[in-house]
Amino acid sequence: MRIDIQENGPYIVRGSVPLLRLEIVTDGAGAAVAYREVHRYPVQETYALCRCGASKNKPFCDGAHGVSGFDGAETAGHRDFFDDAQATLGAGITLLDAQRYCMGASFCHQDRRTWAETEHSADPGEAGEAAAASARRSASQCPSGRLVMFVDARGEAEELDLEPSIALLEGPQPGISSALWVRGGVPVFGADGQPYEPRNRVTLCRCGASRIKPYCDGAHCGIGFQDGL
Repeated sequence: MRIDIQENGPYIVRGSVPLLRLEIVTDGAGAAVAYREVHRYPVQETYALCRCGASKNKPFCDGAHGVSGFDGAETAGHRDFFDDAQATLGAGITLLDAQRYCMGASFCHQDRRTWAETEHSADPGEAGEAAAASARRSASQCPSGRLVMFVDARGEAEELDLEPSIALLEGPQPGISSALWVRGGVPVFGADGQPYEPRNRVTLCRCGASRIKPYCDGAHCGIGFQDGL
């Protein structure tokens, strides 16, 4: 399984990577709380996903990038997560936050903010335990991997066991199609053939407007991107 980025063109997905559509479910306050699978595509050995946002056959590429003059320059660089991550300390847990990867999914805004809950994990008794559990849950749900919780006793990241797959995310804003969620460590290679940092969770731009391509930076919200489905 792998994803190869084409220069000013689509993502070429190889190795029968499952493709599905997930809706981000929100609560009454608009904070994300869960994912709901709404469609699963037939498995294909190889397929091309639109990266410019202009295809009339989304999520698949129809060659629109060539007509539109899409500039798909990969401006993110090959930085590692730890190059940008800032730490918030809790009781037995440490939250690392690489803000540049934020794509606006809003799982971090459940109840209190994930950062505050990490700090409140040091509160005595059940209040601290509840804060720690909530912080760990919301950090693990962050699709972009901006937030990663480390359990200090083990010294390792706490990650969900995600199916190697690509999910087309819808929401959390009503009527907005957001990122391509690459899950389970599927490797991504740039147009120059260089690999990006392998991660359990990463979100790639599919609207064409991100300023840190190939990663999503939430630009889909500003342009009201919809993939038409």
